[in-house]
Amino acid sequence: MLGNDEKRTKYDQLGSNWQQYQQGDAGGFDFSQWARQGGGKQYRTSSGGADFSDFFESFFGGGFSQGSSRGGFSGSRFGGRAGYRQMKGQDYEARLSLNLTDAYHGTSTVLNVDGEKIKVSLKPGVRDKQKLRVKGKGGKSATGGNNGDLILKITVINNTAFTLKGVDLYLNQDVDLYTALLGGKLTTNTIKGPITINIPKETQNGKVLRMKKLGMPVYGKKEEFGDLYVKINVLLPKDLKQEEIALFEKLSEMRK
Repeated sequence: MLGNDEKRTKYDQLGSNWQQYQQGDAGGFDFSQWARQGGGKQYRTSSGGADFSDFFESFFGGGFSQGSSRGGFSGSRFGGRAGYRQMKGQDYEARLSLNLTDAYHGTSTVLNVDGEKIKVSLKPGVRDKQKLRVKGKGGKSATGGNNGDLILKITVINNTAFTLKGVDLYLNQDVDLYTALLGGKLTTNTIKGPITINIPKETQNGKVLRMKKLGMPVYGKKEEFGDLYVKINVLLPKDLKQEEIALFEKLSEMRK
């Protein structure tokens, strides 16, 4: 090596590990002692620190530039290249409240986002605390990337007599004593309107009748619904007349 003038020069100036720096492993090397050398040339940045791009250029040739790779350098010889990455815009969040009947049928609304009116359509069956993403309706990118998204946080307000559990609805239904004993038909409510149901004979107080597919729609799935559960609350008659009391007493004797 000492017989090669070029290698001898690098050895004299960088020491026995000069090949390590030529291959791009600059970690742990104290450059400050060389900032004042290099054939009498000063290597300085505008902030007063050493600028080693010219320094390495003079020893190892072209293709060197400062950047953000290991040791604060980048380039064809020192691991990587400077890059520019387009960043997505910021996501926006908005809260949207609707009542249970609107959640059942589906609805649409208009939101004002950064001065732009955006129509948002909600499918039937949207749930409380559900998050919906509207792509591309968030903040604009400062680097030319895609817009952010608009994220809607849903709040469903129960404006009905129903109790909602998952996609099933529950309803308490009053039934008079005579219909409960003898059976009959009764009009009850569903979330989409009144229907007529059959009350079996001798229906006990607290009995639950299941009405299939009369619950909430399953969000995003057509023709799929939860069920409606109707709990029977048998009402005892009040202000009985003497004749009615006598009849009940007679029935009581017959049951003994």
